Amino acid sequence: MTVHFIGAGPGAADLITLRGRDLIARCPVCLYAGSIVPRELLSFCPPGARIVDTAPLSLDEIEAEFAAAHAAGRDVARLHSGDLSIYSAVAEQMRRLDRRGIPYTLTPGVPAFAAAAAALQCELTVPEIAQSVVLTRVSGRASRMPEKEELAKFAATGATLVIHLAIHAIENVVRELTQSYGADCPVAVVKRASSPAEKILRGTLDDISAKVKAENIERTALIIIGRALAAEDFRESSLYDADYRRRFRAGGGPPQ
Repeated sequence: MTVHFIGAGPGAADLITLRGRDLIARCPVCLYAGSIVPRELLSFCPPGARIVDTAPLSLDEIEAEFAAAHAAGRDVARLHSGDLSIYSAVAEQMRRLDRRGIPYTLTPGVPAFAAAAAALQCELTVPEIAQSVVLTRVSGRASRMPEKEELAKFAATGATLVIHLAIHAIENVVRELTQSYGADCPVAVVKRASSPAEKILRGTLDDISAKVKAENIERTALIIIGRALAAEDFRESSLYDADYRRRFRAGGGPPQ
């Protein structure tokens, strides 16, 4: 028996990996985060599967579902939104499975920030403008931020910032970032990226708070800040330059 943690993608039901889909199809138990995971994915469950919405459950109750499935020898598909590597609350579940000796696997999914960038039709890294992307959040009821992980410190680098779980604090975000980025810095807010309910707001640090308030966006949205969002006059990468020598072009060159 194995618990299969599966990144279910950012919102669109068809943005799940083939591996994730196939695991769902062969697991007689499916636990899914019903508050955000698209219900269309449940159509992949086998007939008669036990399907449990974990949104109203505590961690103890979720652990009990794992334990019951283990005792019955039934594999579990555990669906989480986006990708498992960030803000998935998988770490504490794996720790409890380790204590019980229950095996598990992790299958990655399309992360929300990637879906948001696709919706914006932009690259978050642009030559000589931004070559780093910081994925972060602000303190909330679920957990506090570590003392040294402050927005202002990240902003000092000039990197593209992708801020999760912070739309409710948009005014505080703007206040902390304006000094480093400038009031005219481009900002985008993407709500429910890739889903039928997707909404995109574009603006600057000067006006994005008002736009978010006018649209009454209060949850399930990413805030993306940085000059890369509106980059036009930038140097092209040398990667595809005609004179750039590399392994896969005639003439060879050092490995990349």
